[in-house]
Amino acid sequence: MGIVRLLDMGHGIVRRDFLKLSAAMGGAALLSGVPNLHAQDKKRISVATGGMGGVYFVLGGGVASVLTKYAGVEATAEVTAASVDNCKLVGAKKSDLAFCMNDVAYDALKGQGNFKNALALRTLCVTYPNIMHVVTTEGTGIKKVADLKGKRVSTGAPGSGTEVKALRTLEAAGLNHEKDVKKDRLGAAESAGAMKDGKIDAYFWDGGVPTSSVMDLAASPGIKMVLIPHEDLIAPMSAKYGPVYYKSIIPKGVYTGVGYDTPVCGVANIIICNEAMDDALAYQITKVIFEHQPELAAIHKEATNFTLENGASNKAIPYHRGAAKFFKEKGVSVPA
Repeated sequence: MGIVRLLDMGHGIVRRDFLKLSAAMGGAALLSGVPNLHAQDKKRISVATGGMGGVYFVLGGGVASVLTKYAGVEATAEVTAASVDNCKLVGAKKSDLAFCMNDVAYDALKGQGNFKNALALRTLCVTYPNIMHVVTTEGTGIKKVADLKGKRVSTGAPGSGTEVKALRTLEAAGLNHEKDVKKDRLGAAESAGAMKDGKIDAYFWDGGVPTSSVMDLAASPGIKMVLIPHEDLIAPMSAKYGPVYYKSIIPKGVYTGVGYDTPVCGVANIIICNEAMDDALAYQITKVIFEHQPELAAIHKEATNFTLENGASNKAIPYHRGAAKFFKEKGVSVPA
């Protein structure tokens, strides 16, 4: 049964819906041989995810489930506005770990962009690539990002990594998001619903491939969905915001009716924690995620990208000591 909490982040009240994924597990979830963790006093930890309809939400629930089953903790997945809020929650120690886009975490570490102060964030692992979808429908006349001028566009939920990347994409295309587009700020599922209802002309969504809400839109009767390529905007984005962006492809056939490859902007997703997290806990969380990767892949195919090499590849955000110890034991070095 879901519960709702209101948390004061210092800039107003943030509403989060908590999904209990560990009910009725009791002490049975504790496996023998797990060091320093005891069934009778399980530590409660929270996993900040994203909005319903996004991959963070699905995979975050999966991570909470495997941690509860195998790490000797009671983990709860939290519905949030995603990356920006997740960094703030982890920085304030109101969430223990979180899914986050690497560009947003880099801003948080440096105390720039959406962050007034530098946050003590650390990487546990890289997970999967986040792929920018610029979604429209046939008949809008939109063939490139610059064509969004004068259109009604959803740029993502407030406080999300999608919004950060969407505004940077518009900027790289020479558009002022305050003046040149009629802006809505909707999450993945809400954006798809608004497009079905003809309330918006296009929307941005930055997430895994496939994303369920985009799949649903593409398969909707009477809808001919179109994805807009924008690989030409990666260079100006990287020049201004750092080398965290790269070219990726949304393959043809992933979404119903989209019969062409779409070259787009990618960025790594990571799982972060606070620098102050206990070393043994950070080690155990990282260990369980990779040892039980097949269970996560059964929940969402993006977890097939959870490999040791990918997991240890983040050069932007330093690794937590416990996570670095795990990778070292597996013969994989993390960037200094």
